Amino acid sequence: MLAGLVERGEYVGVATILSRHDHTHIDTIGYQDRERRIPMRRDTIFRIASMTKPITAVAAMILVEESKVGLDEPIERFLPELANRQVLRRSDGPLDDTEPASRALTLRDLLTFRMGFGSLMLPPNSCPIQRAETALALRELKPILPHTPDEWIRCFGTLPLMCQPGEQWLYHTGSDVLGVLIARAAGQSFETFLSQRIFDPLGMKDTGFYTPADKLNRFASLYELNAHNGLDLDDDALDSKWNHPPSFAAGGGGLVSTMDDYLAFCRMLMHKGRFGRERILTRPTVEFMVMDHLTPEQKAASAFFPGFWESQGWGLGVSVVTRRASIAMVPGQYGWGGHFGTQWRSDPGEDLIAIMMTQRSGFGPLGMDFLALVYQAIDD
Repeated sequence: MLAGLVERGEYVGVATILSRHDHTHIDTIGYQDRERRIPMRRDTIFRIASMTKPITAVAAMILVEESKVGLDEPIERFLPELANRQVLRRSDGPLDDTEPASRALTLRDLLTFRMGFGSLMLPPNSCPIQRAETALALRELKPILPHTPDEWIRCFGTLPLMCQPGEQWLYHTGSDVLGVLIARAAGQSFETFLSQRIFDPLGMKDTGFYTPADKLNRFASLYELNAHNGLDLDDDALDSKWNHPPSFAAGGGGLVSTMDDYLAFCRMLMHKGRFGRERILTRPTVEFMVMDHLTPEQKAASAFFPGFWESQGWGLGVSVVTRRASIAMVPGQYGWGGHFGTQWRSDPGEDLIAIMMTQRSGFGPLGMDFLALVYQAIDD
């Protein structure tokens, strides 16, 4: 199926890695760079976009375990820019029509995307708060934001929240705020904390917020679907916006990584926080991260992809399957995907990890098709 997609030109290349009962299966199909005819490789480096979010959540929970920040402690101790929030009376209303926040924001709010600010399921820039976010350059899929972390949080603090804390699940922004909080609570840059506490212990040698010059031969180019269902080059690997350290290391979507690097991270979670001799988190913390933290009322108030809440919930940085809705949707399964075509799911009941990497902007059915085929391949 994957080879057919590449042959028809729907994808330039696809790489997959499956792990079950300590057996690993790898496939690489097509190209990492169509223009230079560079084949897809096991060690190709990909932009993983929102698959950054689970890593950011793990970093935050390391600090919780060390009692450097509490789950329900007001975050204004580290982020005074976010004290005394004002909240829009209507999320699509004028920016000056606000009321005081009912309570302070907490780390739990950031981790569960219930902080009252995030992606509205509306066309871009169709309401005042979206236009204000764009004008302040607070969100961009590519690492071209002009701000340092301190400047970013200062600008963000000038905006009202979209709804009261705890009222709705709103995607994305909580992870970017988390990156700034983690840096301040840890007393070092977000990038350094991730490297020292997660990437180095797990051997994730190719994961970071940019691709250095000596690894560009393994960096995949990014493509986007055009009006004729063909693929146009969106970000050239050799002239990429990911080729230099960003001013703002975005906890919501800034990382690049490889299949094997991300598999190490997934195996750590599958083994309840342990990877070989390294322990990143304790078992109770990992179990807490991969349970559903949303109430039925919060799901009902939260717009997302059609049908999403019928079978899924949200943990800390990951989605969690709550009801068997298809072959590929099994209760207890957790994971997430990224806007540039990456996908990950772990199923503890099957001892299964499935990772797919490609580089095509936008979401499509490939992720679920891939997972369905993975489950059909299980023969015991």
